[in-house]
Amino acid sequence: MARGRTIAIVSVAAVLAVGAAGGGAYYVLHTRGTPAETAQRFAAAWQAGDKAAMAAELAAPQQFSAYDQQRKALAVESTVIRLGPVTEGDDQASAPYTATLTLKDVGTWVYEGEIDLKVADRTWKVDWKPSTLHPSMTEGATFELEAHWPERAEITDAEGGRIDTGTVGGSVQQLVGYLDKATKKDVAKLGSAYQPGQTIGHHGLQRTFQKQLAGTPSTEIRLGGKTLETIEGKEGKPVRTTLDPEVQDAAVDAVKDIKKPASMVAIKPSSGEILSVVNNKGGFNRALDGRYAPGSTFKAVTAIGLLAAGVSAQDKVTCPKYATVGGLKIRNSDKAEFGSVSFLDSFAHSCNTTFAPLAQRELGSDKLLKAAESVGFNQPLNIGVPATQASFPKAESDAELAAESFGQGRITASPLSMASVAAALADGTWRPPTLVPELKQKVSERKLPEGVKDPMHEMMSAVVTKGTAKAAGLPAGTHGKTGTAEYGTGEKLDSHAWFIGFKDDVAFAVVVEGGGGGGAVAAPVAATFLKGL
Repeated sequence: MARGRTIAIVSVAAVLAVGAAGGGAYYVLHTRGTPAETAQRFAAAWQAGDKAAMAAELAAPQQFSAYDQQRKALAVESTVIRLGPVTEGDDQASAPYTATLTLKDVGTWVYEGEIDLKVADRTWKVDWKPSTLHPSMTEGATFELEAHWPERAEITDAEGGRIDTGTVGGSVQQLVGYLDKATKKDVAKLGSAYQPGQTIGHHGLQRTFQKQLAGTPSTEIRLGGKTLETIEGKEGKPVRTTLDPEVQDAAVDAVKDIKKPASMVAIKPSSGEILSVVNNKGGFNRALDGRYAPGSTFKAVTAIGLLAAGVSAQDKVTCPKYATVGGLKIRNSDKAEFGSVSFLDSFAHSCNTTFAPLAQRELGSDKLLKAAESVGFNQPLNIGVPATQASFPKAESDAELAAESFGQGRITASPLSMASVAAALADGTWRPPTLVPELKQKVSERKLPEGVKDPMHEMMSAVVTKGTAKAAGLPAGTHGKTGTAEYGTGEKLDSHAWFIGFKDDVAFAVVVEGGGGGGAVAAPVAATFLKGL
């Protein structure tokens, strides 16, 4: 059958001659329009899904129930109707067509049929019947899809080992998610190839990559129990993560015996790839979604801003027992004081009373915000599973600026976000953390300011060799920063224990909820982790 829209053009003299010879001049001279024009309008309305316009072309009123059932049952996303040349008699005509239907998550179905037309009230109209929709359509027959699914593809670690078998540790299971029966709501989102009760991905990577992992089924298009056509499906594609099984195991071993809730994330600084994600207790993935004050680990971010502003690691500063900024009285942990020291030593000993006045004098709220955003704060995360971005509200007063300079105030961050800070300090470039390399990131990598990386390495080494993490047993070559983040209200506040750092091409962050001091509690966890690699 010829395809494309074809309209025969006949001379007026020939029309009159045919009409006179056949005694049909009445129809030729008194019937309005042509069957081709009517068919074209009807086809255009059919394509557009405009049932009112379709109805306007009918010889007799119709409900289009079969048309509605076809669209719903097959999840028709778009329709294209191509008309062939019209065959015309005295008061009847026929317009052949080729219908191309795009079915959601199934593919394209092409079939041929005919639109019958007749003269009604001296106007060419569509003589609609069930077979107009499809040649095999009969009264009361219904369309349906029958899907035959391929085997579901795998989710793997970076080395190709499967992590979706249900036998991996709980922390990996939180990332992978699980399979469960589809609900009607799920089917409405996924498309007509899916059915309620069918196994689909719920939560985690199984949910995010449901369509990729499941592939597409070979789908039978059926009408009244008869198969009209089978559209071939496609195999699912595996999802490879960046998880390193050795690093994951070391992180699990490091936190498993901690009595309080603890989480750890490790990242490869040179690429931003997430190597491990571990939580030791409960169903809440605090490693990715926890919202903690970062405490003095944030001094590493403040130090980026101060070094960029011209402060040197060897500059002399003071670390008194108390300092007041913007009316806020500030003290050091255990009310320690170190007098006149280098900026490097104030960092190693985590002097709040050094950092708050320096942040007020050298940075202000704008520069501190800039430093925070250069290492991932306020930046969207796209790792394939839910993850809360680190939040740094711009300080609205000197008192708030002072609190933010050592990681208190309204700042919140997860172990994932702080691990990405450590990775940026290790490599000199912040990269958005990545769990599934094929996912496109929403933000670009950012280089640290010129001249910041080397002194930061020196200062973070000093934390381990002579500062707050000296007694933690960290292996040689470790760079880090402790954090003791107070939370709650009242006279005596509890605190979360933090440690961030890096060694070679592994950066990490660990937090112990309500753990107390970062140097005494979190840093030894990091030491166990690094020794386990």
